[in-house]
Amino acid sequence: MRAYGEFLRLPHAGRLLGGTLLGRLPNGMGMLAVVLHVRAEGGGYPLAGALGAVLGLATAAGQPVLGRTMDRLGQPRVLLASAVVSAAGFTLLAVVGADPLPVAVGAVVLAGFATPPLEAGLRALWPAVLPGPAQVQAAYALDAAAQEILFTIGPLLVVVAAAQSTETALVLTGAIGIAGTLVITTSRPSREWRGEPRAADWAGPLRSPGLRVLLLSLTFAGVALGVYAVAVVAYAERLDNDLASGLLLAAMSGGALAGGLVYGVRPWRGEAHRHLPWLLAALAAGYLPLTWAPGLPVMTILAFVSGIFLAPVLACSFSLVDRLAPTGTVTEAFAWVVAAVGAGSSLGSAVSGVGQDLAGVPGAFAGAGAGGVLALLVCLLGARALRPADAHRPVHAVTAEAA
Repeated sequence: MRAYGEFLRLPHAGRLLGGTLLGRLPNGMGMLAVVLHVRAEGGGYPLAGALGAVLGLATAAGQPVLGRTMDRLGQPRVLLASAVVSAAGFTLLAVVGADPLPVAVGAVVLAGFATPPLEAGLRALWPAVLPGPAQVQAAYALDAAAQEILFTIGPLLVVVAAAQSTETALVLTGAIGIAGTLVITTSRPSREWRGEPRAADWAGPLRSPGLRVLLLSLTFAGVALGVYAVAVVAYAERLDNDLASGLLLAAMSGGALAGGLVYGVRPWRGEAHRHLPWLLAALAAGYLPLTWAPGLPVMTILAFVSGIFLAPVLACSFSLVDRLAPTGTVTEAFAWVVAAVGAGSSLGSAVSGVGQDLAGVPGAFAGAGAGGVLALLVCLLGARALRPADAHRPVHAVTAEAA
């Protein structure tokens, strides 16, 4: 792990990574805070779930828009303004509750759409801040591995705050987003970063065929994640064990954290577009046994294994985005990655529910395996497009770290 210590000692690296993780904590808090508040206000589970889904979809829709704006206007103005607006949305929901419903929906859309694109912004900063490609790849991997912590700590913060009141949980969610954003926007790299000149077209990074293939593949990977999040609840209900869903979510996150850290310290040779199919194949293979849905001890091991290749897949994808994105569109391109995974996850939640109705718990988990296989198939069918234009250049062993 010495490589990570050396990376964090580089100028600005620790501050940028830590500030971004703090500012992204609302990503792991928002949906639960919304659901708990709607339930506390007397709303039913269908309404609470629907508003949670609206939050996720609004976030996915807003990231590319804000990323494009950041490519043009720089980071501080866009990040700070969006963080304040998002916090205002959470605060509005805390004040009005679920009634009147149109206002509640508007508040959730505002909170989600204005989520500051810190994840995309950080990945755009790394090449300008770090001394070489090895450090950039290490940053991608560490970010991908560390983000699993967000979805462990975030819900815990919501539960603690909701013990005081669900309004407190919502306001805290917005406030943490502003705090983390301030850490980033007051840093010198963020203040000085400027996007490169870009072609004046509406498509932006989507004019890259390779990026379109990558985004579709990651959308299906997101489907697998969304399926898993719902399927573990169905599994816990079958066992009549309320703790089982949390244990399985933590086990998968632990696997992703471990996989990202190991992937990040190992030297890799060759091009990212050649690594990605193998990583996706391993990810799909990890999801398929979940349909067995055995007893909790074995299922916990399977859950851990299913997460191992998630962070490496993301880290490898981020490396490809760096090389596939057209000039001047890098922040928007990374934002599209966030949007693709988020949209896929929302779709996966619905897929898992259908599978549960058709075939019980195994059917609920089957969608995860299907999502992983489809992600691999898209990658294989679009392999030629994924090859960056400069892929003929020799690539030295680098330390890969995921975001």
